[in-house]
Amino acid sequence: MDKPKIGLALGSGGARGFAHIGVLKALHEAGIPIDMIAGSSMGALVGSFYCAGHEPKTMIKMARMFRRRYYMDYTVPKMGFVSGNKVKQLIHAFTQGKRIEELNIPFSVITTDLLSAEKVVITEGPISDAVRASIAVPGIFVPQRMGDRLLVDGGVIDRVPVSVIKEMGADIIIAVDISHIKENPEINTIFDVIMQSIDIMQRELVKAHEITTDVLIRPLVENFSSSAFKDIDEIIEIGEMETKDKLVDIEAAIQNWRQKNEEN
Repeated sequence: MDKPKIGLALGSGGARGFAHIGVLKALHEAGIPIDMIAGSSMGALVGSFYCAGHEPKTMIKMARMFRRRYYMDYTVPKMGFVSGNKVKQLIHAFTQGKRIEELNIPFSVITTDLLSAEKVVITEGPISDAVRASIAVPGIFVPQRMGDRLLVDGGVIDRVPVSVIKEMGADIIIAVDISHIKENPEINTIFDVIMQSIDIMQRELVKAHEITTDVLIRPLVENFSSSAFKDIDEIIEIGEMETKDKLVDIEAAIQNWRQKNEEN
């Protein structure tokens, strides 16, 4: 085998996760193949669209149409303010109603089970169910029930799923971390309170468990709100530019793998 299997671990981060599209665009244009993807929360959403066959240019057009009114279906608060049915329907439509095991690119979705307090990695079943579970920000989205599990945002337990992509068999791992957060942000709504609280918690989690990967991409998107779906083009561009700066490191990782493979 003269080609390494390249895996992409896409982290959580709300609206900042649009940077993942820029990452995919830069990799696509550089001719770097992605053999597998693992995603948490917004990373799962973006990853599912790519694995379903959408090219980055198409995903950019889709992102520009992403507005709250299309996915925010408010409900009487019990376990969340948003029922999540609208966004689930959108995911179902954009992924052609496929199941995860039907995708050409192996794909894993990271979620958190509230009942068992465990990480749950979903590798089969309807894409829309799995991704809807992974983006269920606690307190905002109603949790997704799957069997005997009650699932919420994968970023709660595994913000950047490097360990998952490693278990999937990747030879080279590219991780995308958008955990930077802005200090002294504007906090005006309950959504801002919840998202900022989760961002702080996850930042500390990343600090405690440093990301070990071959190439780490950290788009500087902390000046953007994780709950406000605007400035999309700018966020995507930051992801693209940061990835272009890392292309040398990616090529070096590929060459190092080839040398080791030849020696063995």
